[in-house]
Amino acid sequence: MGMVVVISLPLILFCIILGFGCYFFGRARGRRDVQNNPQVYGMPIPPPGASPYFKPDNTANVESSINFVCS
Repeated sequence: MGMVVVISLPLILFCIILGFGCYFFGRARGRRDVQNNPQVYGMPIPPPGASPYFKPDNTANVESSINFVCS
């Protein structure tokens, strides 16, 4: 025999209202977070007392390999 699942109309309405409530609450919270804590894109600031690390470029390697090829 088949089983009949009955979902009441108040349960459907409750789920719809709960969905809209979560949507609007999350949207308001997200907008508040953006105003209070804006996202900043770029390199992070090094901590105090740390020397910034600069990656050396490879110009010395390129010049020596060009001299090696041309010789």
